Amino acid sequence: METVNGYVDHIIFQNSENGYTVMSLMAEGEEITCVGMCKGLTQGETISALGDYVDHPVYGKQFKMNSFRTVAPRDSAGMERYLGSGAVKGVGAALAARIVKKFGDDTFRIIEEEPERLAEIKGISQRKAQEIAMQMEEKKDLRDALVYLQQYGISNALAVKIYDTYGMELYGVLKENPYRLAEDISGVGFRMADELASKIGIHTDSDYRMRSGVLYVLLQAVGEGHCFLPADVLLERAQALLQVAQENIRPQLDNLMMDKKVVIKGDSVFASSYYYAELGCAQMLKEMNVPMEEGIPDAAVEKRLERLAKELSLELNELQLKAVTECIRNGLFVLSGGPGTGKTTTINMIIRYFEEEGLDIFLAAPTGRAAKRMTEATGYEARTIHRMLELNSALSDEDSRKVRFERNEENPLEADIIIIDEMSMVDIQLFLALLKAIVPGTRLILVGDVNQLPSVGPGQVLRDLIGSGRFPMVELEKIFRQAEESDIVVNAHRINNGQQIALDNKSRDFFMLERNDTNVIYKHMIQLIRDKLPKYVGVTPFDIQVLTPMRKGSLGCETLNGILQQYLNPPDTQKREHIAGSCVYREGDKVMQIRNNYQLEWEVVSKYGIPVDKGMGVFNGDMGRILQINENAACLVVEYDEQRRVTYPFSLLEELELSYAITVHKSQGSEYPAVILPLLGGARALMNRNLLYTAITRAKSCVTILGSSGTVRGMIDNTSENRRYTALSSRIREL
Repeated sequence: METVNGYVDHIIFQNSENGYTVMSLMAEGEEITCVGMCKGLTQGETISALGDYVDHPVYGKQFKMNSFRTVAPRDSAGMERYLGSGAVKGVGAALAARIVKKFGDDTFRIIEEEPERLAEIKGISQRKAQEIAMQMEEKKDLRDALVYLQQYGISNALAVKIYDTYGMELYGVLKENPYRLAEDISGVGFRMADELASKIGIHTDSDYRMRSGVLYVLLQAVGEGHCFLPADVLLERAQALLQVAQENIRPQLDNLMMDKKVVIKGDSVFASSYYYAELGCAQMLKEMNVPMEEGIPDAAVEKRLERLAKELSLELNELQLKAVTECIRNGLFVLSGGPGTGKTTTINMIIRYFEEEGLDIFLAAPTGRAAKRMTEATGYEARTIHRMLELNSALSDEDSRKVRFERNEENPLEADIIIIDEMSMVDIQLFLALLKAIVPGTRLILVGDVNQLPSVGPGQVLRDLIGSGRFPMVELEKIFRQAEESDIVVNAHRINNGQQIALDNKSRDFFMLERNDTNVIYKHMIQLIRDKLPKYVGVTPFDIQVLTPMRKGSLGCETLNGILQQYLNPPDTQKREHIAGSCVYREGDKVMQIRNNYQLEWEVVSKYGIPVDKGMGVFNGDMGRILQINENAACLVVEYDEQRRVTYPFSLLEELELSYAITVHKSQGSEYPAVILPLLGGARALMNRNLLYTAITRAKSCVTILGSSGTVRGMIDNTSENRRYTALSSRIREL
């Protein structure tokens, strides 16, 4: 690495969020273009930067900074240049010249130690003198903090976050309890805080460390979909993480309970927020589960339904009629069923019945794709649940980790009927937010397929609601005649029932290509996506989705994405690209958001580039295409469904993955014209019936399995599922 010393002549670009800066540095009379994370750096400052020279394909030779520190200008010319650069508000070039003329090389010492003497200069009052000194002190404090944190290997971007959170208290926080960083600052996890604590000299059996480790284990469990962990599982995991005996960790559970960080119920340990989320949901569900329309005789309802069915040319079987009747009679109703069993027909009848009553009906689903499918199936506008609840991310700094919806208990949804589709995808926190926005007396109808994989987020809401046995519920079972023509639907039901399926390729929409070599699978996958399936299904290659059970391995989505990108969107001089870590992002790439970000803004623009709609929030599983990469502005633009465009600063690219291939879990709630499933073996816990069923039901027109028919048969026989530790059904039964 090389060191460059000089002063900032001018800033070309600076991202206010992450501090990414492009600037012109004057070093020994030579002008150098420097790039790097330099939040708070201003024109005129003198710095010493550590980094390397690189050749950028568009912008030529640049100095890429790894770190920097500010140094005081050594002469009066440098001091005048800094003060007159605009770095200090209220001091322009003329006033800077007068200050330096008066005090010369002693200027900075005077400002630091005797600021009142600035008032000796015409145009500077005592008050202004103090303001100048305070600004210089604040900048010095930030610089000192950055230098201090750099010695522990903390990047400038993260150091700025730490300084913004704690100010000058950061030294005390790091010395006493660096594990606070994991709780207070997004982007800092237990492992980073633990590494920092080790460098500072905190003992491995510190109470702070053990408490933070336990909370980290619970947080990791939430990432796996759990709302709690049995105490013995929690202690076992904490011991493996902390390398401390369980008997030393166990007392910390009581301490965390006293601090209201965890709730212990029986042998179950909950992170507090998840215990109260499940309890809150159970209480609100109880209030909603009330009889409705008691005055209308059954015969009158039946007669009306017969008339509506005739008018709408809808055929309803006995279970569907029961479902509609239960909706009319109850404030809360759950409708479950697999593909082709008539859920959409039932929803349409429910909508038409209540529409005739003049009631306001809201339709929603967890994802944009699912909402779009609901709109197409019903003819009514459906929105994402987040949009219906009017997500607002204008959050205060203290509240930056929480989500706020405009629709809540104080400002509820103004609807008579609310129908939510794809309920298997809804996690406990989103369900809690939804219930808070619904007043008792509003009918809530929850629709989903309980046999699909549970939500990506914590909980298994639909399964727990049905498992509680406390709510009116109908599960549709009969496959309708039109659906029976689809082998996708028929095979999905056979798989769900544990029956083996025909893999003889006599179907028009379900194919099995027996391939036992991964390289051959790669070759045929590319041929199918690029040449065969687009013509067969009538779509573009980018509409065809590869679904895989796993992330790692030769047929995991990480490996497949690299291969598919190479053939479906190869390098091109006309396409800009950006490398972040091990991933290459290229204009035209198919990408997916991999975590909920409630603060990302999106906008829809007209063909003339004028914004016509905007909003907040991009969510786990949203898929789009990279429209543009701008190295100068250090950002890229992704277009999602409904032409929503989102600008990602490069610092947020960890939230974005290539999505030519995705895991089956990430595909929930989506439907693709054609799906390719590479199945050649894997961990038994993954390769189960539930996963195969979910994968197949994502396809609308065509499923192609590439791999081993033995693996497929083994998955159908494997009923093991990863158990989720949730207690919603218990809370419901208790109430």
